[in-house]
Amino acid sequence: MIKLYNTLSRKKENFSPLHKGSAGMYCCGPTVYYYAHIGNLRTYIFSDLLRRMLLYNKLKVKQVMNVTDVGHLTSDADEGEDKMEKAARREQRSVWDIAKFYTDAFFKDTKKLNIMDPDITCKATEHIPEMIALIQKLEKNGYTYVAEGNVYYDITKFKDYGKLAKLQQDELKAGARIAVDENKKNPHDFVLWFTKSKFQNHAMVWDSPWGKGYPGWHIECSAMSMKYLGEQFDMHCGGIDHIPVHHTNEIAQSEGATGKKSVNYWLHGEFLVLDKEKMAKSEGNILTISVLEEKGFDPLDFRYLCLNTHYRKQLQFNIEGLEGARNAFAALKRKIIELKEDASSKTKNITEDDKYKQQFLEAINDDVNIPQALAVLWTVLKDDDLSSDEKLALAFDFDNVFGLSLENIEEEKIDVPEEIMELVEKRQQARKEKDFSLADKLRAMIEKKGYSLDDTPQGIKIKKK
Repeated sequence: MIKLYNTLSRKKENFSPLHKGSAGMYCCGPTVYYYAHIGNLRTYIFSDLLRRMLLYNKLKVKQVMNVTDVGHLTSDADEGEDKMEKAARREQRSVWDIAKFYTDAFFKDTKKLNIMDPDITCKATEHIPEMIALIQKLEKNGYTYVAEGNVYYDITKFKDYGKLAKLQQDELKAGARIAVDENKKNPHDFVLWFTKSKFQNHAMVWDSPWGKGYPGWHIECSAMSMKYLGEQFDMHCGGIDHIPVHHTNEIAQSEGATGKKSVNYWLHGEFLVLDKEKMAKSEGNILTISVLEEKGFDPLDFRYLCLNTHYRKQLQFNIEGLEGARNAFAALKRKIIELKEDASSKTKNITEDDKYKQQFLEAINDDVNIPQALAVLWTVLKDDDLSSDEKLALAFDFDNVFGLSLENIEEEKIDVPEEIMELVEKRQQARKEKDFSLADKLRAMIEKKGYSLDDTPQGIKIKKK
């Protein structure tokens, strides 16, 4: 039985899909105005692990993810200017060029991290008619009002507003979190459609029943999730920063339009933090995958780091911790290479009742407990009662969830300097002549120069230390 922590109920619940044998999953995607930072990418690694866990349980998964290329202002609420417009001015490019460049950059990063592509990726700019139709439904149901040309959602008309974030309507007052908009009846009302009354020279505008303009940020996720997953679907995931505003507003929109519960399970990943501060582009304290690569790390070193902390716990990030993850991942890769060298050519089949497979399944099904699942893998690799074939089979099976490409790991080929090869040949000769004292001295010389030797049945293997 799969158990998931549902933000809506604040407890673990048994996962019961709407349609037997399948799961509909919507994930809030990137706002493509700059490179994704590793805090963003931790959230996408979580949704990838969630999807892989469901697939491991033999469920058919339909994952939908949006790309926000219009409508997201510099605040999650209706404050500031459109992030795309701001980026276009910063880089002196068109908003369309900005969107394409950073969308491509995002998917290059996810590919490096072995994050599976969504089944459906949908851009906000390609779904304007669906957003307009949804706003019209809300208008018909009495949830909207128009002020100075903008269409607002009236949160007082939706009695359960704030249920996801556990907000009480009588406590929703203007404050530091929400900028006061004189057009709003309530400071937490939000814009569904902006017209030329705000940001007069906005580059991205469309015709609508309320005038030429562009959508608010929140409406896109309601419109696109319902288009591709239906009015009700299984799960919606994202970062915890989406809970108080974005996801709260999504619920109000979707359920206000349909009169039905929109999502059964809401799942949220915790922050990655630097020096006890949330990583955010606006704060200027971001690290990208490219920066980590420049520092000598493989993107999968970062993925391995994320596997060691449960998605609902903050990940305290520093370079020392990433180095530790790189070393542990390197040890795992060396072990896999050793097992490959020792294993037979036959593929070992794992039975469903294998004790380690059961332990692994129990871990991942307990609210995607990947750190515990990783501990099961290391127990397998250290079990002397298992053959190399059995260990490899289990490791490769588990990696369907971990996503570390263990099957593709090969011994790194290195260029060995001629002087090292000469020492290796002299050592070989000394061993043939049973001069083991000299052989040991030559090994020590080789190691002092930064190389190690492994004497295997297949011959000597030289490695750079």
